[in-house]
Amino acid sequence: MKNTIMLFSVIAILLLNTGFSLAGKGDFYQIKIYHLSTSQQENVVDEYLEQAYLPALHRAGIKHVGVFKPVTPSEGSKPDEKLIYVLIPFSSQKEIAKIDSKLAKDQQYQSAGSKYLDAPYTNPPYDRIETILLNAFVKHPKYGVPDLDGPKKDRIYELRSYEGHTEKISANKIKQFNDGDEVGLFKRLGFNAVFYGEVIAGSTMPNLMYMTTFENKADRDAHWDTFRSDAYWKELSALPEYQHNVSKNVTLFLYPTDYSDL
Repeated sequence: MKNTIMLFSVIAILLLNTGFSLAGKGDFYQIKIYHLSTSQQENVVDEYLEQAYLPALHRAGIKHVGVFKPVTPSEGSKPDEKLIYVLIPFSSQKEIAKIDSKLAKDQQYQSAGSKYLDAPYTNPPYDRIETILLNAFVKHPKYGVPDLDGPKKDRIYELRSYEGHTEKISANKIKQFNDGDEVGLFKRLGFNAVFYGEVIAGSTMPNLMYMTTFENKADRDAHWDTFRSDAYWKELSALPEYQHNVSKNVTLFLYPTDYSDL
């Protein structure tokens, strides 16, 4: 665990010196994906997140942390593999670089999370942790808290990843969201976006990711029907400069845990 924490800190510090910034104007997101084999592991990680990790992040000044699980098995996941997605919106890259030292000094966190933090090698609480780091889009610099009324168990959180053939082509798709105002189109149509981000560290780069939210699956489908028939989308998607800028689209349907802030 200590090695993992140190790795995250090193990545964040390196990013501070590589020019991947929005001059402090936008959020910096971390998505942690827990890969689990058993229900026992899932219970331990759930307990850790709910009783130790999220409260500690709140004490550190991070108001909202999203925790999600797949509605259906995720693409590429192993048979019977369980996944937990944790979305942490940091206000800046500097904040993520400091979070591990804050947690190390938080005795309440250390005590509440001891079952997870001090797990023996013979009974690890997870198989692997995957991490994705993202810069917020200029057009949507701060994360949004979904305005939904229905029960959490029915909600659909749609996490999309758009991969590009090359860095330049992927940047073109991001430009379509920003300069082409695809972000504004989603907002006008009520897609209730949590975030839009350019992936700067992850396993499927170059790519962007974004998350939209809906009351239920029927609500999600209705929104996308409206999107596809929208006059502005038809005009934007037909522009020559935005052709062939996505090599692969991965769509995940998630639902929030009872203790998720988002």
